[in-house]
Amino acid sequence: MKRLLLLTAISFFTTGTLFAQVTDIVPADAITLPVHKANIGRIVFTTDTIPTAKLTEADFLKEIVLTPKSNLSMRAFMGKSLTNYQHLLAPNLTVEQLNQGNYQFTFYVDGKQIYQENLHKGAGYARNKNGRTTLSIKLISTLHEDMWSRYMFTRFMVRGGEDALTTGTHTIKIELRPYVSIPEVIAGDLIAQGELKVIVPTIEVKDKAIQPIAKNSGWRVSAETYDKQLIMDLNEKILQNKFKSISGIVVIKNGKLLIEEYFNGSGRDTLHDPRSVGKTFAAAIMGTAINDGYIKSEQQMLKDFYDLKAYNNYSPQKDSVTIKSLLTMSSVFDANDNSDDSPGNENNMYPTENWVKFALDLKTDSSKRAYKTWNYFTAGIVVLGDILNKKVPGGLYKYADAKLFKPLGITNYKWQYTPQNVPNTAGGIRLRAVDFAKFGQLYKNNGMWNGKQIIPQSWVQKSFTKQIALPADVVGPGYYGYLFWNKTYTINNNPYETWYCTGNGGNKIFVFKNAPLVIIITSTAYNEGYAHPQVDKMMQEYILPAVLK
Repeated sequence: MKRLLLLTAISFFTTGTLFAQVTDIVPADAITLPVHKANIGRIVFTTDTIPTAKLTEADFLKEIVLTPKSNLSMRAFMGKSLTNYQHLLAPNLTVEQLNQGNYQFTFYVDGKQIYQENLHKGAGYARNKNGRTTLSIKLISTLHEDMWSRYMFTRFMVRGGEDALTTGTHTIKIELRPYVSIPEVIAGDLIAQGELKVIVPTIEVKDKAIQPIAKNSGWRVSAETYDKQLIMDLNEKILQNKFKSISGIVVIKNGKLLIEEYFNGSGRDTLHDPRSVGKTFAAAIMGTAINDGYIKSEQQMLKDFYDLKAYNNYSPQKDSVTIKSLLTMSSVFDANDNSDDSPGNENNMYPTENWVKFALDLKTDSSKRAYKTWNYFTAGIVVLGDILNKKVPGGLYKYADAKLFKPLGITNYKWQYTPQNVPNTAGGIRLRAVDFAKFGQLYKNNGMWNGKQIIPQSWVQKSFTKQIALPADVVGPGYYGYLFWNKTYTINNNPYETWYCTGNGGNKIFVFKNAPLVIIITSTAYNEGYAHPQVDKMMQEYILPAVLK
């Protein structure tokens, strides 16, 4: 009888052990720290990602005041690793199949669900999903790291969070669940949740007030009226960091300075780095060089300027690449900045010793047809700069200064340079916001400035011609001219068409076709997913309704 009881006990122990092994499909980190044991199932918030071994409950935030200087991290304490939670949800799937899923985040503001995201399978390493029993991530960071967690929190803010977080006190709640995606997306039970009081500060009237236009702007000041309350509301959202990293707003109406606002430490004399906005300056200088006879026309081909057989991957297609196809981003080079896998992606160019050689060494793509296929090609604009530098007297810098900047009264500016010491036409020109406005107004004036034709009117017309349709799945509906983009805003059911320059970070020069407006927005939201959408929102909901009265 004792032997039978012993065998039964051994059998029960063995079965229990096997059951435990079946429950956890992968070994996970042991839960040993008291702070972890005490908070399983809880999401806590901190100002930084503190190592778990050093974390104490004194570090847990109860509230945060949202300002441009805010940092916010979260840590989820879990009883299992993500993969083991997924295994409970779908016990027949392999580890590799489970890793095709990830976490599901649900965001609430004041008890109302605002946003839910099934995190992309590529977010986070498989080894962490399999082994980690905590999830520590940054949600807001002034360092602007390239992190999936920051981008996810930005999507929550852009897709409803910012509108829900009005001035005052709110509660943000985050719920965390596992999900699997084979054979279909299925979310599991709640594995952690947490709440945080969020205070959106009141902005004093004096701080969000319209900034007076100082003397010596280089512009006549407009006396026209506009909706100042809307601009004050916009200023408030910028100061509350609802619209992030905005540094300047300038509005020219009927050729006069109507609005001039600066933020985040910038001022009138700040030289803004608008990245690819600078590409369009290359187009302006090209038009002038053609008019002066230094270049025959935009139909000239690369073979007129380079011995293409001296470069790698020669093909006859390269010979027939025209200046126009580079101006319209429609050449046949195997290049697409919007694809990380593209050989001609600009990020592959910058580490090289010769950017022009990088461009001309590229293969051609037989599937492309000139003027038919639009692909953003920064290296091609570097080639345009090099052609100009070779052909205009004194080189690109001196020619641009004499033919463009001096006539516009622009003296305070800086170029960046290529490794060959040529002004960087990929986007390396820095100006004051009021001087970027001069460039926009020059095009608004059909190339005239103070009674003098700076850029040929015919070139402005070509620049503002819908040369090629933009791919809607990449950049949204619109058209492309000569390094100008085209779109239409609808305000009070009325369409307002604009040609505009745009650059990384949300930098814009808008030149409106059917309204007497040139609008400049400068920003430092480089590589942020919200950079361009927030400018559209600013234009759609605040700036245009305010000045189109």
